[in-house]
Amino acid sequence: MRDAAEVRDELLLERVAVGDEEAFRALYRRHQGSLYRYALHMTGRPEAAEEVVQEVFMGLIRGPVKFDAERGPLGAFLFGIARNRVRRLLEADRRLVAMPEEWPEGLSTETDNVFGRRTLDAADHLARAEMNAQVRKAVLSLPERYREVVTLCDLEELAYEQAALILNCPVGTVRSRLNRARGMLAEKLTAALAPKPAVRVRVPRVADAG
Repeated sequence: MRDAAEVRDELLLERVAVGDEEAFRALYRRHQGSLYRYALHMTGRPEAAEEVVQEVFMGLIRGPVKFDAERGPLGAFLFGIARNRVRRLLEADRRLVAMPEEWPEGLSTETDNVFGRRTLDAADHLARAEMNAQVRKAVLSLPERYREVVTLCDLEELAYEQAALILNCPVGTVRSRLNRARGMLAEKLTAALAPKPAVRVRVPRVADAG
């Protein structure tokens, strides 16, 4: 059974189809953030994420879209479009790109769910920034199919059924990929955050100086 939010999305989409600008803005406000975060986690580039979001919503106003409410909610449909755009970008540029040094202002990061929102002192901010950077780097380094399930299920907190619809695969595949992806992330983060061995520096004795 569809919930009220899904029905509202469908009504808004119908209004968009006849040129209702306010309906378009409402849909944009509801879905832009999650689509942007997904594209950013997948590509590592804010400009690429912005391009993906723009293409998704421009597609809604260019003409009729092939949305079928019987197959799933509009949110999953939009994620599917974004996924196609992301894959096209990744295929065009397979080089590993660096994550931005600063996360775009106003957007929550993937570690918000881990750390929670609380008042932090300077030391906590530094520790959190280091963890955020390591997590983003680790997620970006995952193979694409594992990066997708982590982004959709863990970071965007979509149900397995919705992720399966977006990825066009069985729910069991989503579960197995997610389990594998979490294991890979744990290994990467353990290695990245492990204490580095101290470097021993030999200080010459006074007698050695001559």
